[in-house]
Amino acid sequence: MRYLILLSAVLMQMCLGATYSWSVYVQPIKTLTYLQQGPVQIPFTTFYFVFPLTMMVAGSLLPKVGPRISAMAGGFLFGGGWILASHGTENFILTTLGIGVLSGIGAGLAYIVPIAVCIRWFPKNKGLVTGVAVAGFGGGAALVSQVGGWLMHGLAKTPFESFFIFGIIFMITIVSAGSVMRYPKDNLTKDQSNQIRVRQLLLHPAFRLLYFSMFIGLAAGFAINANLKELYQGEADGVKLGITAVSLFALANASGRIVWGMIFDKIQATTAIQANLLFQALVLMAAPTALNSSTGFILIALLTGFNYGGVLVIYVSSASRCWGAERVSQIYGWLFSSNIPASIAPIIAGMVFDTFNSFNFALYGLSALLIIAVLLVKLTPTNRIPA
Repeated sequence: MRYLILLSAVLMQMCLGATYSWSVYVQPIKTLTYLQQGPVQIPFTTFYFVFPLTMMVAGSLLPKVGPRISAMAGGFLFGGGWILASHGTENFILTTLGIGVLSGIGAGLAYIVPIAVCIRWFPKNKGLVTGVAVAGFGGGAALVSQVGGWLMHGLAKTPFESFFIFGIIFMITIVSAGSVMRYPKDNLTKDQSNQIRVRQLLLHPAFRLLYFSMFIGLAAGFAINANLKELYQGEADGVKLGITAVSLFALANASGRIVWGMIFDKIQATTAIQANLLFQALVLMAAPTALNSSTGFILIALLTGFNYGGVLVIYVSSASRCWGAERVSQIYGWLFSSNIPASIAPIIAGMVFDTFNSFNFALYGLSALLIIAVLLVKLTPTNRIPA
């Protein structure tokens, strides 16, 4: 039973992570709507505002409504959002409302379910099983970006026609996979009796440290992911290379979740956090030079995707290690709200590009923030953070 649940979790996450493929649609949408780089990022940013905001509520509601209902409701809303987004040719606001708002609510209801369920079925391997469960969130974007590129460049579909096709697929898949989500029998009644008060959580030193570090890690990943196709500065075919880079970012994101999860199970949480942040900082420092060649561009996509994948495993596993698996849906719901301030990063990076015709200033700025986060974690007393 637990392996069926794990497989269903991966399928759910493959659909929920489709927004990671957004940069594939940016240039075609700009051509159709005459919008600039910054404004076209609004649906992506809105999604990563609404998604975590919903998770803050969903994390507390999950013990009451149960994982099955939460997952299936999220599937209907997520797929419906992409269907609504397909009407963006009439008004781009509908794309923002669909992918940004409706799908964001759906993802918020469904995303926490596979994590909360799987770590209870596999209690001895929290980091690894969390990585596997959410690997689909990154890996699914690789498939969606390739199919989306084929629909637009092979079948001459517009981005908005592609959104409709994906919406139908996502709704059917998530609802079907969500229908098998359930806790082990000995975990059915633990959630409601072990909730932590929100004020107590927000004042906890470990929570504040995890929140800030996760925010910086997410901001770096978002800025690269949403603008990835436009980061390339070389002379080769940018369109084809860009779609390839988006897919590789997504695959590296998926593999990073598994690998960082395995690493996390063997070392202290603070060590994993520092390693992840520092690695990403070094990659972004090297990016302005590397992006001048197709090989360097692909390498940057792979490494930033791999490090970003770690962000989505390290912090939820840290929360589980610090507060217990029975509280993870509530704790991670609030911790995940760090996506809200981080979601502004793609727009800021896009505005930097619109102003200077270069992403270099944004890349160096993100590197500096990552280094600051590393120093903050290192200087925090070890008795105030999770082991």
